[in-house]
Amino acid sequence: MELTWLGSHHDDLTARQMHDLLRLRHRVFVIEQDCPDYEDIDGLDVVEGTHHVLGSDGDRLLAYARVVAPGAQSPQARIGRVVVSGEARGTGVGHALMRETLALCERVWPGQELMLAAQAHLADYYGRYGFAPVGEVYVEDGIDHLNMVRPS
Repeated sequence: MELTWLGSHHDDLTARQMHDLLRLRHRVFVIEQDCPDYEDIDGLDVVEGTHHVLGSDGDRLLAYARVVAPGAQSPQARIGRVVVSGEARGTGVGHALMRETLALCERVWPGQELMLAAQAHLADYYGRYGFAPVGEVYVEDGIDHLNMVRPS
């Protein structure tokens, strides 16, 4: 599996890329995780400064993450909507996605603190990338979550 990575400002995404990322997110966050009330389209995909990281194998989008600019959702740039398609899980694609996402953050917001809201069972995974829990576990869409911060 040879992935091509794209880190792009929302204005630079094609309609096809936007369609594919919304479809992947819907498949995982709504259908696979059985969260029919999950409001994936929250307006933050097109907030000024939002960037998207896409990992594709040919015309198939296999990995995706969104980074919302500092100040739009939290004081820090906020990584979210991190998703890997079922067929690519367990192949290292998730780690590649995190490396690409962190590299994009360093290019766009060098030296800045980063934040993400992790599903609680993934806290150790994100800990490998320097994220540490802040606050208490909370439930969102029936799934335990935890805010995590990566210092600058």
